Amino acid sequence: MEITNDFQEKNKAILVGLNNTSKKEEIDIETSMEELIELVKADGIEVLATAVQNKPSIDATYFIGKGKVEEIKRLIENLEANMIIFNDELSGSQIRNLEEAIGVTIIDRTALILDIFAKRANTKEGKLQVELAQLKYRIPRLIGLGRQLSQQGAGIGTRGPGEKKLETDRRHILKRIDDIKRELKEVRKNREVQRGKRKKSELPIIALVGYTNAGKSTLMNSLLKMNEEYDESREVSAKDMLFATLDVSLRKVVFEKNLEFLLTDTVGFVSKLPHDLINAFKATLEEVKYADMLIHVIDASNEKYNLQKQTTLNVLNELGVENKKIINVYNKVDKIDDEIFIPKEDNNIGISAKTNKNLDILVEYIRNVIGPKTIDLQLLIPYDKGSLASNLHNDGTVITSEYVGEGIMVKAKVEKIHYHKYKDYQLEEIN
Repeated sequence: MEITNDFQEKNKAILVGLNNTSKKEEIDIETSMEELIELVKADGIEVLATAVQNKPSIDATYFIGKGKVEEIKRLIENLEANMIIFNDELSGSQIRNLEEAIGVTIIDRTALILDIFAKRANTKEGKLQVELAQLKYRIPRLIGLGRQLSQQGAGIGTRGPGEKKLETDRRHILKRIDDIKRELKEVRKNREVQRGKRKKSELPIIALVGYTNAGKSTLMNSLLKMNEEYDESREVSAKDMLFATLDVSLRKVVFEKNLEFLLTDTVGFVSKLPHDLINAFKATLEEVKYADMLIHVIDASNEKYNLQKQTTLNVLNELGVENKKIINVYNKVDKIDDEIFIPKEDNNIGISAKTNKNLDILVEYIRNVIGPKTIDLQLLIPYDKGSLASNLHNDGTVITSEYVGEGIMVKAKVEKIHYHKYKDYQLEEIN
């Protein structure tokens, strides 16, 4: 089944939120609505107005109260909006009831995020993951609609034509879900093979993690530009919007003094991320499990940076990687007047990926954590492998070199990441 954009032609919306006054939410309604506005803009939809209802409970029929429904209906007529976007996930019956009462398309936060992901996913795995989440989102809503249409049947024990179609759609969706799961299994097998090859390279892996739009992709590009092997074509897409990039990017980074590592970008986080999307992208996020260290990119210019930081840490805890070495990089300090709020701890750095401020400090921190470690070796290299002796000058430091009958006797300090090249010719390990 091809998943299409359900509301690409409808681009003028009123945003609606419910402030549940009976319980303390993880994120306050004002912040959540501001984030919804950014999500809507990221999907190319114009925001005409916002409306929030303070209510101690969710209305089973309309999610919001009947009086608020009438108020929004008048607002729709005055502003000529053609869709309403809710800040929470709605049930199929709530969406149906609201559309009948107000007369315009109703979209919930989950459908909005799924639509953004569908537009931005570029890799085969990313597209499959999004489609899977979309189908899982639709299944319960199809079933709910089927119950309503069953009343159109010709009598007890029979099905109406509407429900027959929905049941057919449901079976089709379930089959497609099974097909996608099989395809994803194959994709993940390929990723395991690639991961094995990376492991053999013995290059350390660093993963960029953080809230969406914190600047991970911009930081990746800035580090690539400092790369001794810089190539503009290897840069990743970086835009100032939520979920600008979804697919994992992996790049080799080479700095002077034998500092080499693989740098990987990951999908950003956001509050109220749909459950099925979290599950879908966990497979991709599991790449951080195999990283030697994490760079947690935090938007220092965002007033709610602590909340965003905690959202990211919660997901990392779910993945079981909270004990990995983490550098907290407070990005976008070029947008703030005072960096005094940044905790004065060894693993906290204030930077600007855009202006390159303090990136040299970040690189040195990386070097201290995963930089090359040397091993002292005594080698006997055969004359027909003479190129290895020459390579030693690049891979370490040659202390002594002597030509003997069997070959070249060399004492050298070699970076551990290059040790595999010389281990077959090792006479003894000095330390």
